[in-house]
This record gives sequence, C-alpha cells and structure tokens, in this order.
Amino acid sequence: MELENEDGENPTAADRKFGEIKENNVAKTAVSSSAASNMNSNRAMAQYNADARLMAEFEQSGKSGKFFNYSKSVAHAPNTLSTEEEMTAYLSKIQRGSLVQAFGCMLAIEEPSFKVIGYSENCFDMLGLKSVVEGKNLMGLIGVDARTLFTSSSRASLAKAVAAREISFLNPIWVHSCANHKPFYAILHRIDVGIVIDLEPARAGDPAMLHASAVQSQKLAVRAISRLQSLPGGDVGVLCDTVVEDVQKLTGYDRVMVYKFHDDNHGEVVSEIRRSDLEPYLGLHYPATDIPQAARFLFMQNRVRMICDCRAKPVKIVQSKELKQPLCLVNSTLRSPHGCHTQYMENMGSMASLVMAVVVNSGELMNLWGLVVCHHSSSRCVPFPLRYACEFLMQAFGLQLNMELQLASQLVEKKTLRMQTLLCDMLLRGAPFGIVNQSPNIMDLVNCNGAALYYRGKCWSLGVTPTEAQMRDIAEWLLNSLEDSTGLSTDCLADAGYPGAALLGDAVCGMIAAKITSTDFLFWFRSHTAKEIKWGGAKHHPEEKDDGGKMHPRSSFIAFLEVVKSRSLQWEVAEINAIHSLQLILRNSFLEIEERGPKPEIFSQQNGSDNQQLVELTSAAAEMVRLIETATVPIFGVDSSGWINGWNTKMYELTGLTLSEALGKSLINDVIHEDSREAAKILLQRALHGEEDKNVEVKLLTFGTHSQNAVILASACTSRNYKNDVVGVCFIGQDVTAEKSVMDKFIRLEGDYKMIMQSLNPLIPPIFASDENACCCEWNAAMEKLTGWMKHEIIGKLLPGEIFGSFCRLEGQDELTKFMILLYRAISGQETQTLPFGFFDRRGEFVDVLLTANKKTEEGGNVNGCFCFLQTVAKQQQAILDKLEVKEKLSKLKELAYIRQEMKNPLNGIRFTHELMGKSGLSEDQKRFLETSEACERQILSIIDPHFEIPQEGELELKMEEFILGNVINAVVSQAMILLNEKNLRLVLDVSERIRTLCLYGDQIKLQLALSALLLTVVEYTSCPDGWVEILVSPSPGSKQMQDGNEFVHLQFRMAHPGKGLPSSLIEDMFAAQNNWLTQRGIALNIAQKLLITMNGNVRYIRDQCRCYFLVDLELIARKSDQ
Repeated sequence: MELENEDGENPTAADRKFGEIKENNVAKTAVSSSAASNMNSNRAMAQYNADARLMAEFEQSGKSGKFFNYSKSVAHAPNTLSTEEEMTAYLSKIQRGSLVQAFGCMLAIEEPSFKVIGYSENCFDMLGLKSVVEGKNLMGLIGVDARTLFTSSSRASLAKAVAAREISFLNPIWVHSCANHKPFYAILHRIDVGIVIDLEPARAGDPAMLHASAVQSQKLAVRAISRLQSLPGGDVGVLCDTVVEDVQKLTGYDRVMVYKFHDDNHGEVVSEIRRSDLEPYLGLHYPATDIPQAARFLFMQNRVRMICDCRAKPVKIVQSKELKQPLCLVNSTLRSPHGCHTQYMENMGSMASLVMAVVVNSGELMNLWGLVVCHHSSSRCVPFPLRYACEFLMQAFGLQLNMELQLASQLVEKKTLRMQTLLCDMLLRGAPFGIVNQSPNIMDLVNCNGAALYYRGKCWSLGVTPTEAQMRDIAEWLLNSLEDSTGLSTDCLADAGYPGAALLGDAVCGMIAAKITSTDFLFWFRSHTAKEIKWGGAKHHPEEKDDGGKMHPRSSFIAFLEVVKSRSLQWEVAEINAIHSLQLILRNSFLEIEERGPKPEIFSQQNGSDNQQLVELTSAAAEMVRLIETATVPIFGVDSSGWINGWNTKMYELTGLTLSEALGKSLINDVIHEDSREAAKILLQRALHGEEDKNVEVKLLTFGTHSQNAVILASACTSRNYKNDVVGVCFIGQDVTAEKSVMDKFIRLEGDYKMIMQSLNPLIPPIFASDENACCCEWNAAMEKLTGWMKHEIIGKLLPGEIFGSFCRLEGQDELTKFMILLYRAISGQETQTLPFGFFDRRGEFVDVLLTANKKTEEGGNVNGCFCFLQTVAKQQQAILDKLEVKEKLSKLKELAYIRQEMKNPLNGIRFTHELMGKSGLSEDQKRFLETSEACERQILSIIDPHFEIPQEGELELKMEEFILGNVINAVVSQAMILLNEKNLRLVLDVSERIRTLCLYGDQIKLQLALSALLLTVVEYTSCPDGWVEILVSPSPGSKQMQDGNEFVHLQFRMAHPGKGLPSSLIEDMFAAQNNWLTQRGIALNIAQKLLITMNGNVRYIRDQCRCYFLVDLELIARKSDQ
C-alpha cells in the first residue's frame, strides 16, 4: 500500500512509505486507499510510457534495418517521459490504424442517412461491386447510401439495428450483398462519427441457420458453464484448467492458455492445454510490455479478438476527406494487428489466434484479470456466433472466478485476522520476542523468505535475513530517511536508496519495515524474483543464435528476468494492509507494556472489560431472539447434527408444528418433504462446511390441520462459536407456497392456457415463454403491466440482449450473463434455480424480481423452450389458481374424452353394418369397397383411442398382422378422392398386379396413417387446372432377402405432382427434431415421418425441374417364419 508522506510527495512503486499513525483509524484507511489508487495510476502511466518507447524503437529498427533486440530493449527501456504529441501518435496507431484484416470487409456510415464515410478497399471484391463502381476510383463508395449495397430484406434488418438503442445486442445481422447475393455476418458498433459495419463472410445461405447456429453455440457454452459451476470451490487452478479444456473443445485451436496479470502488470501462464508436439509455455512469466496497456484497454472494450492469418496482407481503409482523423477501430472485429505482434506470432509458430478477456468485478470497477489465449499453427477463422458463445463463456468464467477470488480473499482475511490475534495474544502472555521465536510467528502473516524484530537494539530473526549488524544499519538508515513516516515497503532496496543494498546480494532484495515504537521495527524480507520463478518452457536449440533477442515467449521470459533482476516479487496490497493492521495493534500493545508494567494488571483490566462486554452481549442476544420469534419470515435453526434447535412463529404458521414439537426433531427426516430432502441435505452439509447457499427451494411437511405443503426459498447462515468453529446453521426463508402452486399447476395443465396469459387477475404472476431459439413466444398480461411493453412489441424478439437488454435495460453485463445461463439451461432441459433478477421498465423504473424458469415440452416429451415466471420481491404475490379455473381445465379434458367416446358409438354402427353387408351376397368389387371402408374405419379407431400418443422414434409399439398391400393402397387413395375431385386433379396410379397382391406382415393401420398424410399433403398443394398426382409403387433393386427366417421385401413409394412443390416451412416441420410444428399439416407430416422410421423406412422430399415428389423407401416382411 503506497501512502503519501507529510510533504505531499507520492513515492514510487518501489519505495512506499507508511503514513504517520493517526488516532482515527478510519481516516487512516481512507488515506491508504487513496494512495493505493495513486500508485496504480502512476504505475499505469509509467507503463504506457514504456510501451510507447518500445514501439517507437521497434518501428525505427524497421526503417533503419537495425536488429531489434527485444530482451535488451525491455530491460533498458528509457525512463524519459514521452511528449503529449508522441503519446497521442502512439495511441492513434493502436486505435486508429486505418487497416483491417483481409478475411472480411468494412463499411463506416453516417447516422441516420446511411451515407458511406469510409470503407475497406476489399469491399469491391467481397461484395461484388466491381461492375457497380469503377474500381480505379478509390473514393467510389464515399457518399453512397450503404443500404443500396444489400438486398431489400437486409436493408430492413440494418435499419432496425441502427434504430436500436443498444446496437451491439442485435449482432450479428444476417445480410446479403445485392450484387452477388453472398451472405455476411454484419457486426455493428457506434463510433464518434457514425457506425462501423464489419462484414464477415457466412457459410450458410439460409437466415434460419444463422439463428440455429447461434443458439446451438450458446447451448454448447451453457454446457461448459454448467461444468464450471459444478466444480468444487476453493481452487482457481482447477477452474482455469477446466476453462481451457472447454474453449479448446468449442474452437479447436492447437493451444489454449490462461494468462494472469499480476499487480505489477507482468503476466504469467497459469494454465495450458496444447497439441502434444508443441513446446509448453505453462509457468512462463513475461514483462508487462508484452501486452501493452493500450492493448489491455482494447480488450476491455472488445473482449474477443480474432486474428485469422498473421501472414495475410492487411487491407487499407479509404475514408471521406471531411473526417478530421482516421476512423476509430477499437471495437472492430476486423482491426488489423500491429506489425510487432504479427512478428511475435510468427516467431512462435502461430499463424492464427483468438484472445478473450477475463474481466472480474473489483468493487465498483471492472478489472482485466487476465486473458484466455488460443493459438493455431495454420490459418483459422471462427464464425461470429461461436465467438459470441465464447464471450458468453468468458463472462460466466469471470463471474465464477470472481467468486473464487472473493472466497480466497475472505480466507486470507480470516487467516490474517486470526494470525494477528494470536500474535497479539503471544505478546501479552510473554516477552516481545515471542512473536518471532514461537509458533505461529510473524513469518506466517505474509509470504516472505525471512522476518525479524528489532527491539531496543536487539534482533530476533527468522528465515533468510541480513545479519544483525546489517539490520542495525538498515534501522539507522530508516530513522534518518523516513522522517515522519511509519514504515517502508519496497521490492528493491537499491532503488529505495539503501546504500548497503549491494552487500545484501540476491538473498535480500525486497523489504517491508513497520515502525512499532519511535526506534524499533518489524521487518519482512524477500529474495530476488528469479529464485521464486522457474521457466516452464522447453530449452532453446543452441543453433538459434538470436534466441535472446527476437520477439518470442522465451525472449519475453529472459526480458522479464532482466527486469526483475535484484528485485523481489512485489508486495501485494492485501499483504501491506495485513502488516499495517498488525503495526497499529503492536504499536499500542508495546506502549501499554512500557506504560502499565506487569501482566497481572493487564489481565485484571481485561477481565473487568470482559464482564461489561458479557452483559452487553447477553442483552443483545435476548433482543435478537425476540426479533427472530416475531419475524414475518420463516426462520429456524439446527445444530451440527441436523437436530432442530430454533423455530419461530412463522414456521408454525406454515407447517402447523409448534416450537416444543419441533425442537429435537431431525430437519431432513422429520420436517422436509421427500421431494426436497436431497436438496436440503446438500444445503445443510455445505452450510456445516462454511458454504452459505441462498434461495434454495425447499418443500416442508405439514402437521395437524394444515393440508397444503409449504414451499420456501431457504438461505443458510452458519452459526459459529468463539473459536470460529461451525456449531449449527440458521435458515432464513421466504414463503413462496402460493407462487409455487401457480407455477406447478400451470405446467401440469394441458391444452388451452390463453385465459391465464390474458388475465390480469392479481393471483396470476407475470409469465413469458421462450421457444427453443431463445425468442419470446408468449408474454402475458401481467408481464405487459409489469414492464410497460405490449405483447405485439415483444413476440418473436430475442429474449437475451434484445428484450432484456434493449427494451428492458439491465444494470450491467453480469445481469445479462446470469439471465442467459438460466434461460439456456432451461431450454436445454436442465434443472435451474431461482435467480434474483432486476431490470428497468418502460418508464425507467427499476423492477426487482425473482425469476424461475421451467422447461416447456411437446406432447411427446421433447423440450421446445421454457416458461419463465416472475415474482416481484417488493410485495410477494399470494397467488393460487381459483378452483373454478382448475375445474374449467378439467372440464376441457372431459370434453375431449366425451368426443372420443361419442365418436365410437356411430363407428360401432358402421362396423355392424359392415358385418351385415359381409354376410350378404356381394360382388367382388363390392367386397373390395367394403374392405377399403373397413380399413378406413380401423384407422379412425386407432386415432381416437384414449392411449394414442404422438409417436417417438424407437418408442412406438407396432401391431403386427398379415395384410394385402392392395387393401392399404385402396384405403389411402380413397381418403384423397373427394379432394382430388373438388380440385379437378387427375390421379395416375401406377401399381402392378403383382405388387397389389403382395401378402405382407406388419402394422397395416400405421402404414395407412403415414401414406395417407403424404398423399393428402401432395393433393392439397397441387395447383390446378391441368394438375395431376401420380402414385408409383415399385420394388427396389435386390428387393428380397432372408433374415432370421423371414423374407423381407423392399418397396419404393413415389407420390409426385407438378409445380414448385411444398413450402420449405412444411418440410422443416416434417423433419423437426423437437416437434416444433407450425401447422396441423406439419404435425401430420412429422408423425408420418416418425411412423415410417419406426417401420424400418424413410421418406425424402425431392424437387426436380418440372415435378416434386415424396420418395418413401420401406422394408416389410413378405413371409413370416413359422418358428
């Protein structure tokens, strides 16, 4: 921690003086925080200066032809400050380089006119504009309306994006060039003079594939996030190892690393996964100049950066002469890398890279903790949807990492506090040197190689320290040089100005000195950095003569060791804070020892103080018990064995269990409902280990007259004794019984839920639904009232980013990330937990809610989206469905059952009539007609069967029986004849007598269902007049074969018709994996396709030049074995 001295001077990072101890410790802390901020600011400015000087030297070497020795340049960087003009020029080259990568092209436009004010020179080739604009005219696109370069649908999409408040949430936009119709991902962002449109070529030609690809990428990222979240806490290394594995699986790069930035800005490779033949970089440290401050600023703005091919020649940008400076490319996905970076990549054998920022929340500020870096030995381009998914993964990784860092910080604080307490206790119980010659001692407070107490001219030493004479010399130097300051921290005694630093050698380089009296000190010492850090990479080949000078990870490591020569690892702010706190305690303790004399007096005074504190503590405890008993929220507690030892009035109201009845019961076995026992057991076990989870849904048993099981969101709070050991758990709950009832009943009920969606009944919560592509497909009246946004404005829009992000603004990126994780987990069919969530409504007022997501399934059980329920936190909704509403739903199910039953009655009459006709003398034709009628009748009966369900592949049970194929064909054709006649269509039936008379073994009715659905679809979409429909049934080549004693026949059915064919949406419905049907005809085709697959067949829809047709290949048993 760097402090200002009384003269107002601000010491350098290498020489930090402790300020004079004030009586007001709060004021002291404030001064310390300010000094730390100044220290970081000064360090950053110094680093900017060093970066600028190094780049200038690199560029100068390129002009002069002089060899640029990277290691020496870093180690001996000039200390002279850059002028304002030099710094401006340096930043302009980084941010406004006027060059883009060649894998895409770029347009810059004015708002709102879309007038082009800049473009990359390759726009003519990529957009096919050579014939539109004369290529020789370099200003050819300046002033052109950019919308005219794209198709009409693309223009509408671009206009919508430009009109949006948060333009980045809508990226990427799918556009097609008007000239060559090539598809592109358009990635838009605003700059000072307009909007930059980065255009990256897309592989697929269907806009629907863009959305499907993006959602699939997000689902893959969610799977990786779930893996991260399932890891045990307390190990940042495991977290980093897991994320590099997941990123490599997502992207396929040869090498993926996690770089961590240390407090002094130098970096370290802390995790790596690589191709087996590549040189390892794990453990590599590199100087701060390897990733300049300006580049780090860019990563904070544009958190995913891709270089496709570092050897590719960059493309120049042409811009309007009216612009006063080059276009800002900070957020451009195409921004070209600087020459020194491409040379570095080539030297390490990497042609392509993908770099992702790891950002954590440091108080109110976002801090660049490090980077996840991917390298590839050949050119590689990752499409934008996958890069966006990687950014999503990095946001989740940052959240998880931040939790781990906070946990580690809390553990360090606890350890420090415990150590300070023990050291002070030792000081009171024995001689002052007890804190150095007993265990624990002052070396246990911070990471160091040695420590010492210098007290009344004597030294007590631990570990690696200077000699007693040298420490006496250091103490005299500090007394003469510190003046009114109370201490010093440095990573280099030589730089701090100590004259005898050279005599100490590498064993003692860094030091913290804390003054505890006017003449006495505590010391902590560190050895030089090279002793602590080992190079983890492979050794260089002796033939590489310029190994130490060229830009390469190995030379970066050499440069780092040169920079830290005669320096120790820097003292972290937390370590300085710990020492500073101990200094305050010890200084007062030493003064008390000197002033008050023997120990008995100290203990006597301490005991008197303790008695008074005990009275106050007892009074406070009694007041706390009273508050808990009368609280309006459920509160209960258990001991370390899980037996209930606390139970307030609200818990009695929820469960019917009185305090006396609850005490001594097992929480898990006696009070928790069996549905929640596993979750409650995990919650309790984690709490007993110090892990306090919040908002875990728990269902409680009820007793006495209570009939409805209560549901609460329980948050655990560990109870500790004076030794800080966990002795029990206190649970604070939130009653969500009514809300849970609404959600469960809503999900269970089938059929029409329009009434729930449109009702403003206060008992019905705000509900919205997502389809499988994360687009909003439902937005009920309560959501309209809560947000101010109407259903017609919301439906069809993307929930993460567009609805919650642009329409309903969020507080920050973390909120969006957490929402996306919850949403995509639910869409993937995974279990989710209640999420505390907040957004701004249309009026700009903040809405605080609890968000619950549940998967949404089709009748077949396939997940096709999710339902989301909001519960306002400010006033809990006591909502439960009215019994009349439930009766209405049940009555609809009864109506359906009634219709099925009543259809059977006339069908029974038809069947009876058929039996009578069969017994009378009928001609052969009449018998055939009767058989056809009976086949259709059986088909109806199978559909109205109460047990009929939408078939799923591999789950359908076939009813095997013998049948004549001709009877099936007759039944199928008869169902289409009325429609054929109404549309005046000609039927061409090409079925040989040999095929008609085939005796087959299988499920006749399900075959009829499938074929009739295909035929009716063909007839319905055949245009007239002069239209026709053709049915051709023929054996496939090599159609007969024997298997398991059965003779199989392979048949091919073709149902053809003229014209353009069926709509693409209908074919998509037919092959939809998730039963995401749009029409009734789509349902019929989807069922038909599944039925045919179940019967060892398949169906395709083929478009020829003059006709289109369904082609069905089917394998049926021609003769059943007698075995």
